[in-house]
Amino acid sequence: MTHPSESLQSAARDHLWMHFARHSPVAAGAEVPMIVRGEGAYVFDDKGRRYLDGLAGLFTVQAGHGREELAQAAAKQAAELAYFPIWSYGHPKAVELAARLADLAPGDLNRVFFTTGGGEAVESAWKLAKHYYKLVGKPTKHKVISRAVAYHGTPHGALTLTGLPGIKAPYEPLVPSGFRVPNTNIYRAPAHGDDPEAFGRWAADRIEEVIEFEGPDTVAAVFLEPVQNAGGCFPPPPGYFQRVREICDKHDVLLVSDEVICAFGRLGTMFGSQKFGYEPDIITFAKGVTSGYSPLGGMLVADRLFEPFAQGTTMFAHGYTFGGHPVSSAVALANLDLFEREDLLGHVSRQESAFRATLEKLLDLPIVGDVRGDGYFYGIELVKDKATKETFDGEETERLLRGFLDKALFENGLYCRADDRGDPVVQLAPPLVSDQAQFDEIEQILRSVLTEAWAKL
Repeated sequence: MTHPSESLQSAARDHLWMHFARHSPVAAGAEVPMIVRGEGAYVFDDKGRRYLDGLAGLFTVQAGHGREELAQAAAKQAAELAYFPIWSYGHPKAVELAARLADLAPGDLNRVFFTTGGGEAVESAWKLAKHYYKLVGKPTKHKVISRAVAYHGTPHGALTLTGLPGIKAPYEPLVPSGFRVPNTNIYRAPAHGDDPEAFGRWAADRIEEVIEFEGPDTVAAVFLEPVQNAGGCFPPPPGYFQRVREICDKHDVLLVSDEVICAFGRLGTMFGSQKFGYEPDIITFAKGVTSGYSPLGGMLVADRLFEPFAQGTTMFAHGYTFGGHPVSSAVALANLDLFEREDLLGHVSRQESAFRATLEKLLDLPIVGDVRGDGYFYGIELVKDKATKETFDGEETERLLRGFLDKALFENGLYCRADDRGDPVVQLAPPLVSDQAQFDEIEQILRSVLTEAWAKL
């Protein structure tokens, strides 16, 4: 008799196309890791082994796994109204959620456009920016600016904004009009590395440089994450976003805060822009709005950007079948209730310094060059030489990350990301319910595995 897990493995090998995954090891007989259950900050595989979820699934499961009330909210809504579109119609949960998000958002971001995920939210924001400027008599403003190594999603427009050549090349030509500026990786700052404020000013001024070079009458928007994900968690230097806001206002360019990762408590605030004291024109969100219990994304939009669409026969000719899905909206409302009742934002704010201090213990390892991030969102950069910050070459990175760290960390009970989309890093973003016990477990597993990695190198 075939064991159920063997049957699943066979089906996975033959039929499942995994995302961002190399399939050759599976074709050669390697097993597909099969996660079957979650509880709090942990997940369990089909063999009963427990793993600390050091990435909150995919920067998503803020409230932790196994929250019955979120499952019950989904079941209750599905029984009452499982589906209806918001194409010229409303349903109570989408309306309630839109009002609640507008109340939580900074400034006058009072209009909510729902999608089903983050890439769709970014795509929507670019389309909105282009359409808005056409409606207000500035039809040549269509170009967008984003940062080097940044990830903004996989749809063709969002992929144009993404600053990772390796994942763009197979799909080129992409949507034209995307331009890149330096990110805020102060560890490898080309200048002012010892003066964060000066470095922030330098990096922000590169945005104005591009706007002026391309022509302010052609640039529609700048897309920035509060803490940049790809490359390993780059926080903004002091004053950076304030300077960017000045530049955008001066040239009538929209500032889009891509908070697909940084919203809903990841940095200890409801929205990442609140952590760093700036007001964007659009916030894109997804992931943590439902703690991953149901797919949902969207954008929060400033009142003035909606105004031209409220007149005459004008319509934003854009939408998604499952945007604002009744079940997902109900789950999001229950998730926000949970945030309030358990004070998850306060919990992250109280614990974030302990998380940082625990991870910084790893700086005594010769392979650890930098520990950076904010809230419950950190990257640990791995280096060949701490004194010179020399990084690993392509072949060494392949051996280190793909050949060893990915598997070794998981086998030692830690699910996280060993990432080579910039310089090699290990990324960590545990569920927001995590505390010192989980921080210590993360540090101990990383210490053991990184020590072994250094010995192998």
